Amino acid sequence: MTSEPPYSSDGGSGGEGGSGARGSHGIAPVRAFVVLVLFVVAAIALVAIGTRPTVSGDAATPTTTTPTTAAGGHKTAPTTTTTTVPHSSVTVVVANATETNGLAAHYSTVLTAQGWAVQAATDAATTEATSSVYYAAGQQEAAASIATTLGLKPAAVVPLTTAVPVPGVTGDDVVVVVGSDLVAPATT
Repeated sequence: MTSEPPYSSDGGSGGEGGSGARGSHGIAPVRAFVVLVLFVVAAIALVAIGTRPTVSGDAATPTTTTPTTAAGGHKTAPTTTTTTVPHSSVTVVVANATETNGLAAHYSTVLTAQGWAVQAATDAATTEATSSVYYAAGQQEAAASIATTLGLKPAAVVPLTTAVPVPGVTGDDVVVVVGSDLVAPATT
């Protein structure tokens, strides 16, 4: 009696060096491991990119990054909060530097309606052809916003110095000097 080797569906011998079922299944765990490693590397890269803080040119808006802890004690990605100064905390003085009566009062009303802490309207010591928005240290963003509201160009926003043509504005955050260029918009 002779015995024959067991039947193999791949047509091979099933022994060492052959291409039996054992050889074809040996590569699957290696492939799975490689795919798993690539997935983990990609996930780490995406998380690293997604948790980078954003970059902006606006130094007047400080950001606060707060890590949070999820249930089970696992840390989650940090959250970033941008803080802008509320209009109501910025003191604004509007001064009329023209021959037209009531201009400072008009623009004070416009800015008050937007929530700015507008002080009593006043007159400038001189007349001016162009309007300016002067800002104290740290108030450039507020001054730029006010200038935009009034339809002024960014060049109209300048630092507050002793050269401002309005007496008694020490301690105010923003001083708006209304020049002749804002007469027409106020009277129409």
